[in-house]
This record gives sequence, structure tokens and C-alpha cells, in this order.
Amino acid sequence: MRDSLFLRACRGEANARPPIWLMRQAGRYLPEYRELRKGRTMLEAVSTPDVAIEATLQPIRRFGFDAAILFSDLTVPFTPMGAPFEIKEGVGPVVDEPVRTASDFDRLHLFAPEEGLGFVLETIRGLKRELSVPLIGFTGAPFTLASYLIEGGPSRDLRRTKAMMYAEPALWHRLMELLASVVEAYLRAQILAGADAVQLFDSWVGHLSPAAYREFLMPHMQGIFAGLRPLGAPVIHFGTGNPLLLPVMREAGGDVIGVDFRVTLTEAAGMVPGIPLQGNLDPTILQTNPSVVERLARRIVEEGRGLTGHIFNLGHGILPETPLENVQRLVETVQGVPVGV
Repeated sequence: MRDSLFLRACRGEANARPPIWLMRQAGRYLPEYRELRKGRTMLEAVSTPDVAIEATLQPIRRFGFDAAILFSDLTVPFTPMGAPFEIKEGVGPVVDEPVRTASDFDRLHLFAPEEGLGFVLETIRGLKRELSVPLIGFTGAPFTLASYLIEGGPSRDLRRTKAMMYAEPALWHRLMELLASVVEAYLRAQILAGADAVQLFDSWVGHLSPAAYREFLMPHMQGIFAGLRPLGAPVIHFGTGNPLLLPVMREAGGDVIGVDFRVTLTEAAGMVPGIPLQGNLDPTILQTNPSVVERLARRIVEEGRGLTGHIFNLGHGILPETPLENVQRLVETVQGVPVGV
């Protein structure tokens, strides 16, 4: 795997073309995935290794992506750390008892990934016997995980999360320290189980300013990246919503910086020079038609030619209603060869 296009790009090495994979490439836009999920909740699917393996492999078989992303969810560490939850269709993760006070926090604890999330590690080991492309593991970043724990589910304004952060900084940093330890241990376990790279998703971090990131997140994020570095697997650091955070995210750590669709690759490279970038087609472009997809994908490929390294991806996850022919045209455009679907 070391000489794969994906891992070469992660190391900033030259490639004839950018590798391509898509966030949420295993998902509801695929008819075979919808069939696989019939009668199963999301948590049941990610917790059953045979199902999770099949879901991970489906988009590789259909489109020939250059890397596979583990089929799982950002929030699976919640239950073993003492915060039971469910994933509601059309809503997202919903925590049974939100964490809003010091006594709520006292319910949470560290856990051994092999015991609490052994099904994920079994899935990874099974996938490594099947895949001929690199496997990417992942989890949520501490701020994003905290937002779900505190809000009790997805939130548009993160009102309770930011209130704790500003009004109860001691409690906030205790929570961040715990979550950072959980995240580091979980990603470490994924790498040791066989993941060739891992991605840290900070889906809600765009609600913060760079100053707030420095004060409330930076030391915890730096600790995660420093702890993973000796393992040698590339770590992709991806956040959404506020391009002004890119410089502080780079300072926090990561071998590759993921770029969402709110800034061009060229602009992002000016903000974080000398580091490989991943991104960043707006996923709504895949709702248009193949000719539009090809035109805008070529623009991003061209922008990526001058970068230290470039991994083609979307600027966020693929949407469930995405037509298959548009994904096919995207992969063919980036790879330069026909894709059999």
C-alpha cells in the first residue's frame, strides 16, 4: 500500500494524477447499500462486522476509488464511554442523557477500544484481507463529539456547547481532555488493527473563531496528533464551516489538511503552504449533470497540480440523492479512465 497514489499524496510525493475518494462514499446514494441496510438501524449496521465490511467494499467495487473509508460513525465511542445514544434517521446522533453539568461529566470514563469498540477493529481486520486499496479509519474530533454530548444531538447554533466553553472553562477542559484521550486511543487502535491512514472529522468546528480554537481546543488537538505521530500512519485533519481556521488547524497538527467547499484549493494553499490538501468539490455539484461535474472537477484537478500533494474529495459528505452517473463521471474525470458501474 505504501506506493499507492493515496499514501504518496499524503506524504506530499508527486503523482501522475490525484487519488480520489469521497466522504460518505458508502451510503444511501448506492442502491446496493439501501438493500444492505433494509431492516437494520445505522448502529446495528456499523456494529455488525460482516455488514460494515460489505458497506465499505460496495463503492470500491462500483467505482474503483483509490481509497476506502471505513463504514462507521463519528460517535460510536459514546456508548462505551458512558453516554448511550442512537442514530435517528434524518436527524443524526441523539444522546440519551446529555452532558451539561459536572455530575453529568462524572458518568463518562475512558475505555479500552478492543473491549468497547472491538466490532470496529474486527471490521478493519476483515477489510484488510479484502482490499487492494488503502483503508482510512476515522472518528470525530473532540469539539464535534462534545457538541453532540452537550446539545444531545445536532444543533444549528451550538448554544449550550459554547455556553459551557465560555462560562465553565474548567469543566470544558476536563471534557476536552477526556475526549482527546478517547479519540487518540481509538485512532491508535484503528491503525494497529490495519488502517493505513485515519481522518479526524471536526464537522462543527466552523462555529468557532481562530482565537476560540486556540484557547479552548489547541492543546487537546496537539496532544492527539503528537500521540499518533510515532505510528507513522498519515492523519487527515478535516474541519468545515470557517476557512479562517485553516492556519490554526495546521498548527494543531495533521499530515494532510482537509478543505471544505467554502474556499478554493489555491486560497487554502496560500493559508497553509507546504502541506498536502484534500478536497474540495461542493457535494451539491453532484446533483447537477455529468458535464457540469466534469467541468468543475477539472478545475479542482488543475488547482491541485501545484500543491505539495492533492487528494481529490468533496468539500463535505456525498448527498443521499446523488445520481450514480454523476459520481461515475467524477471518478472518470479524475482518474482519466472509464469506470464500470
